[in-house]
Amino acid sequence: MGTVVAGGIREARVRGRAGARVRRPLAGAVALALVGVLAACTGGGDDGQDAADALAAAIASGDFADVPLEGATAAEAGDARTAAYEGLDPWAPEVAAGDVVAAEGDDAAASVELSFTWDVGSSTTAWTYTTHANLARVDDEWRARWSPMVLAPDLAAGEALQVRRVQAERAQVLGQGDAVIVESRPVSRVGIDKTRVATAEADAAARGLATALRIDPEAYAAQVAAAGEKAFVEAIVVREGDPVYDVAALSALPGVNAVSATLPLAPTRAFARPVLGTVGQATAEIVEESDGAVVGGDLTGLSGLQAQFDAQLRGEPGLTVVATAGGAQERELFHVEPLVGQPLRTTLDPAVQQAAEDVVATQPDVASAVVAIRPSTGDVLAVASGAGGGGMSTATLGLYAPGSTFKVASSLALLRAGLTPDSTVTCPETATVEGRTFQNYPGYPAEALGDIPLRTALAESCNTAFLTAAGQAPQEQLAAAAAALGLVPGADLGFAATLGEVPAEATGGTDHAASMIGQGRVQATPLGMATVAASVAHGARVTPRLVLGADEATAAPSAAADAAPLTAPEAEALRAMMRAVVTEGGGDFLQDVPGAEVIAKSGTAQYGSGEELANHAWMIAAQGDLAVAVFVETGEFGSTTSGPLLEQLLRAVAVPAA
Repeated sequence: MGTVVAGGIREARVRGRAGARVRRPLAGAVALALVGVLAACTGGGDDGQDAADALAAAIASGDFADVPLEGATAAEAGDARTAAYEGLDPWAPEVAAGDVVAAEGDDAAASVELSFTWDVGSSTTAWTYTTHANLARVDDEWRARWSPMVLAPDLAAGEALQVRRVQAERAQVLGQGDAVIVESRPVSRVGIDKTRVATAEADAAARGLATALRIDPEAYAAQVAAAGEKAFVEAIVVREGDPVYDVAALSALPGVNAVSATLPLAPTRAFARPVLGTVGQATAEIVEESDGAVVGGDLTGLSGLQAQFDAQLRGEPGLTVVATAGGAQERELFHVEPLVGQPLRTTLDPAVQQAAEDVVATQPDVASAVVAIRPSTGDVLAVASGAGGGGMSTATLGLYAPGSTFKVASSLALLRAGLTPDSTVTCPETATVEGRTFQNYPGYPAEALGDIPLRTALAESCNTAFLTAAGQAPQEQLAAAAAALGLVPGADLGFAATLGEVPAEATGGTDHAASMIGQGRVQATPLGMATVAASVAHGARVTPRLVLGADEATAAPSAAADAAPLTAPEAEALRAMMRAVVTEGGGDFLQDVPGAEVIAKSGTAQYGSGEELANHAWMIAAQGDLAVAVFVETGEFGSTTSGPLLEQLLRAVAVPAA
């Protein structure tokens, strides 16, 4: 019989973790009375519920050792379950037995409904269904009658469950005004097709293709050798129309096949690649870490924003569960349509980004970067990193001594010490600090030596003036000034980036002196120095943002910076001094740039040692609502190497006058 009510009390059954039911003991005489009633009704103290619960637990776990079965052994039932569910691995069902229902007119027969819930991968929709199991009382013991139909609806002997998975369309990456940056574009997957070449010739074919592509022949030949005898081993993906590769000529090589496909790509191969990242087939590590959301063969983000926001972009796969006996006919048991991913909105401006890419393309042999920011919002409009950086995001992660561009922060520290742009500072030919001699750059104008205004010291980039004034700007105040301009260590910007490092304590006079001119232990990224220019232009500290709709970026500054944010008068003074760089200093070539007036600062920072000394070349500027930093890892001077690149960008972007 089913549920029994005695004395107004219903026996309570609760579900265990594996879906089994356990009985709660009832206290005292009432419990004894109820047990007596149950024994009288079931003829043995059991209505088949224990057998039903054991069957449900066994189907969930695959272990039928504790199930009293009729029509199959525990091993046979376990093998049948394994064969039926193998195609759904690693998924496993949760199974719960309902209340046993006695057969009408037959106290040795009963049935039970089994409820199934499958967590099918990343789908938000669970697969649920019910089956029925028959129970029989044999020799005063309730047993579950085995049938494949207890595993899935109408499952016949020899049928198995299989899943057909369709990956969702990957969402686009968008830029300013929702301009499409990354979308599906036609490509050719070029590689060795082992069905097109004899086994003995596969190694030579792999090496021939690798040589043509200028990739490592040994590594690619090893990949081909390790693949199956009918495998296609991809060597490179070539976007349609790429002038670098002749796909037709490559296809003519022995064993080579070019498979047409689509892949989420930016407008060009170089376009913000280190930041946007790449998309490709999921690695074994990605599959393992995805907890079933990604399977082998799926396209996933492999680096950059594509990897960081992969779950958002890839959406949810569609899937169909079928019952099949291995033939052409299949029965559909469950279906979920794929859900397209959600677009990733960024602040990148395609036109500005392309202009920045054109700039760094002129420096193919050294690391270089261009960063552009909109001061009024902090929007990052461009983050271009040159090929000389070897794929690194030089623009957002490359920490280098900023040289004289850091004198903007040093100037702010001196303004806070009581100086004005017109205050007199001393610019000798050399300055000695703790036995170390510092000098100005070669060709420093003689007329700008001696007692000069602070404005001129910045405009002409007099190292010795900032060194002789260093005592008025202690290291702690220098770090606070840098933070007020956006060089905040440890800032969380919502993507892979850093701004800079300015130590709050100096190890000695020489260390502090080096900091004043942007060398020693002071480091900044091109993103950080563009932020400095943006903060001056905006009149308040700017926090750069690249991804819209994500958690707000934070720039947690030091307590000193919190207590002394950049003020409007300070920013006005800095703008006047940076304008003097253009009107009377080393940035005079920017005077005729069309549009709004330009403020700027160049910078050169030595690195290396002895005769191996080389120069980092920097230039930062702002024009209207645009702030820019240009960096070349090894150049001549900031004004002569990075200056022309900055001018190229400003002319290409054409910021209008207010």
